[in-house]
Amino acid sequence: MDVDVLIIGAGPAGLATACRLKQLNPETHVMVLEKGSEVGAHILSGAIMQPTAMNELFPDWQAMGAPLNTPVVEDEVYYFTKKFGIKFPKLLEPKLLKNHDNYIVSLGNVCRWLAQQAESLGVEIYPGFAASELLFGEDNQITGVITGDMGLDANGQQKDSFVAGMEIHASYTVFSEGCRGHLGKQLIAHYQLDKDSSGQKKDPQHYGLGIKELWQIDPTLNNLHKEGLVLHTAGWPVSETLAKEKAGGGGFLYHLENNQISLGFISELAYQHPFYDPYEEMQRWKTHPEIAKFLKGGKRISYGARAIAKGGLQSLPKMHFAGGLLIGCDAGTLNNAKIKGSHTAMKSGMLAAEVISSALSDNRLQADLSEYEQAFKDSWIYTELHQQKNWGPARHHFGEILGGIFSFIDINLFNGRLPITLRDPQPDYAATSSKQALKTYKNVQPINYPKADGALTFNKLDSVFLSNTNHGEDQVCHLKLKDSEIPFKHLTEFEDGRSEPSLFYCPAGVYEKLDESDGTLKFQINSQNCLHCKTCDIKDPAQNINWTIPEGGDGPTYPNM
Repeated sequence: MDVDVLIIGAGPAGLATACRLKQLNPETHVMVLEKGSEVGAHILSGAIMQPTAMNELFPDWQAMGAPLNTPVVEDEVYYFTKKFGIKFPKLLEPKLLKNHDNYIVSLGNVCRWLAQQAESLGVEIYPGFAASELLFGEDNQITGVITGDMGLDANGQQKDSFVAGMEIHASYTVFSEGCRGHLGKQLIAHYQLDKDSSGQKKDPQHYGLGIKELWQIDPTLNNLHKEGLVLHTAGWPVSETLAKEKAGGGGFLYHLENNQISLGFISELAYQHPFYDPYEEMQRWKTHPEIAKFLKGGKRISYGARAIAKGGLQSLPKMHFAGGLLIGCDAGTLNNAKIKGSHTAMKSGMLAAEVISSALSDNRLQADLSEYEQAFKDSWIYTELHQQKNWGPARHHFGEILGGIFSFIDINLFNGRLPITLRDPQPDYAATSSKQALKTYKNVQPINYPKADGALTFNKLDSVFLSNTNHGEDQVCHLKLKDSEIPFKHLTEFEDGRSEPSLFYCPAGVYEKLDESDGTLKFQINSQNCLHCKTCDIKDPAQNINWTIPEGGDGPTYPNM
């Protein structure tokens, strides 16, 4: 099959690309492949949406019924101790956490709406079709992708339902898979996109793991719900758990319409502690009085997790190569200081559409669209990312408090114009096995996290149930171990009380240690639980786990997330 433009991923970046292409030239043949069972099924975000890109793409989006229904009416920022919340005075709040004119949204529903607009413009969208392999031409250019085979059993043998993957060829292929896209990762390695113009390595991408819950509040039992209220928190519990290091994390709580609350916790994946569990930290965070009071009498109705790419400008790879572009969170365009990425992702896609449309009109096919780099630098995305370029590195260098003071001076007072660019060269996966970590946490004991109470806090498997995650059990495991002996060695040979790290960083209980009846140990991968958050692919210290696609349509089905 041949198309003009093939887009991998129906998130905000990919759908904005598709819509803008059709706006520029209705005759352009645009196809979008989405691995989720429906558009929005795999979309998970806080989310507060800055409507800058939406205003440009659809100036009359309000009249068109875009689901940006809850304007932010109040911002509150807290520093938590174990028992108290210290509210920042307005004068001292981080400048980029002010959300006037922004909206609390379900990003999944925004994507569903964008898909409707794209289809009305003539875009072909195919949910349930995962792009599996890259196609290269004779001149090393990207020519398209192959979709994943369907109907293979756990041993890779064809079942009666087998359907072979299909080759789709395109004049240009746009990769918008979201954070740590499995094809994006291959493209960065193949084309060495993580090197600058002089051939030097850029900073590695840095990540956080966002864990989110959606709660329904009964107003007859709790009258504290205030539609449009936004809370952000720093400090406890991470300040207690990781007191010996400089990695951090923070929480968010957003009051949606219909008496719903979206809340979550983001853990930086640069942490060193071998027993740190991002899921359990999120559960602890909910017990803080300033959070628990809003959830009293409520019911948790959904759960999910997703990694975010937060390295910023210093970690941004080259986004163009022969035959294609890498955009949105697949590249890492999120504004970490704002904790927002949907507006920058959309704008990166709109810029992609403009350079591709121009190239197609000039009959330049499968070219290296190097002009995208200048278009990106001339846009407000680059201005935003440059303004917050030191936000993440400052915390890794100086810790949460001193790093926060540095960022206040840099951003609030100098608008990001300090003549300093901090670097952060250590990959997140190397943190737990670094010399500093081995020294700091020598003979450390596992963290004694509180037991879930089933009302405010919950265990991992009960949470996975609320994500509507499903994978066919009789299929090839999509979580590939490069060396199957490494986890077993970790379970039996680690010194200083350490163990296999995947038992702790996974928010879905995918990786499990089993004590067999004969006294032996077994390392089990429960791939059917996988939320597609990509944490294992990112954080594993040996880089031994490779996340690949399962059958198209498998994974979580997030409603209203």
